[in-house]
Amino acid sequence: MAKDENTVFVGRKGTMAYVLAVITQLNQQNADEVTIKARGKAISRAVDVAEIVRNKFIKGATIDKINISTEEVKTEDGTPLKVSAIEILLKK
Repeated sequence: MAKDENTVFVGRKGTMAYVLAVITQLNQQNADEVTIKARGKAISRAVDVAEIVRNKFIKGATIDKINISTEEVKTEDGTPLKVSAIEILLKK
């Protein structure tokens, strides 16, 4: 399976939308792991998603690895902007 198929990108939607996406990935795709990625203000939502999945829906799920980084993105006027990013690897 391609790596992006097991990745959920967290953005502006509600937390439960991403929880559903992670659960769907783990159940329908027969995947053993899902990566939850987020940048900037969505980082706290990504942590919430991982914890809700782990504690309420898939009891045996564990957080295998957490990567934090800083990514440089360009704003609309072309100036570079540094944004914090997180990747949470969730395993069944």
